[in-house]
Amino acid sequence: MSATIHIADVIKHYGRVEAVKGVSFDLAAGEMVALIGHNGAGKTTLMKMMLGLIRPTKGTIAVLGENPAAGEFSSRRHLGYLPENVSFDAALSGRETQAFYARLKREPVAQALELLDIVGLGAAAKRRVNTYSKGMRQRLGLAQALIGRPRVLLLDEPTSGLDPELRQTFYEVIQKLAAEGTTVLLSSHALTELEERAGRVIIMNRGLKVADGTLDELRRLARLPTRIRVKIADLPPSGPPSWLPAAASYRRVNGHIVEIDATPNEKIELLRLATADGTMVEDVELIPPNLDELYAHFLRHAERPQ
Repeated sequence: MSATIHIADVIKHYGRVEAVKGVSFDLAAGEMVALIGHNGAGKTTLMKMMLGLIRPTKGTIAVLGENPAAGEFSSRRHLGYLPENVSFDAALSGRETQAFYARLKREPVAQALELLDIVGLGAAAKRRVNTYSKGMRQRLGLAQALIGRPRVLLLDEPTSGLDPELRQTFYEVIQKLAAEGTTVLLSSHALTELEERAGRVIIMNRGLKVADGTLDELRRLARLPTRIRVKIADLPPSGPPSWLPAAASYRRVNGHIVEIDATPNEKIELLRLATADGTMVEDVELIPPNLDELYAHFLRHAERPQ
């Protein structure tokens, strides 16, 4: 499958500061990818280079088969972008703002205005933007990013200021777009949200790509322990259950739960022991390493001297 976004050995300098350091990856049609990292990791710089707003110092970027920094970047109208901090003409209404961006993209105004209802701004469409809260301006930014059913959608902290219901609506919209072939790149610090929805995660640290893969792939690489929670009816008042190996790391939770840290090699054997006849197990829960833990692991690994 050909890539809708191709990044190869990209470097970006700002004076003496190297904001992006030899980053490479491809994004395919229909992928929903999380781009995560601390502030200053290079995420926004990468997005701006994909948009053609800034040029790489070295390396190659192609978006929909074109160089976004070229003078004639005809594919720009097929891109949607939501920056972290949106800014609109405060004197215009939400409806007028959306119509303005639809005309810029040469898209039907009526279809663009329908997006205001989807993002929850239908009732406020005729109000001036200077009366909008931060969350409302963010929703307006999302509505303009969705104009024309973009083939590539770049979203920088897209759910900032949105309430839980609207966050759910937002993800339903972009997951539908991804299912129809749109490439979605999300940059966010809300890792719990991304864990549930992104099919792939790219982790950046100080301009470097330090990890790239699905959650399962990152878990295999990190080899962090899985937590096994076992609820036991006859758990002794102190100490471990009799079936637990002496070397196993465990914690007691409440009165009847043992939480065990299991390496990938130990997990199956511990489950077998926990569920053997006579253990009086009432419930077993497996909790694999979450995205927060994987993120911290790969950042710590990147900081170690090589």
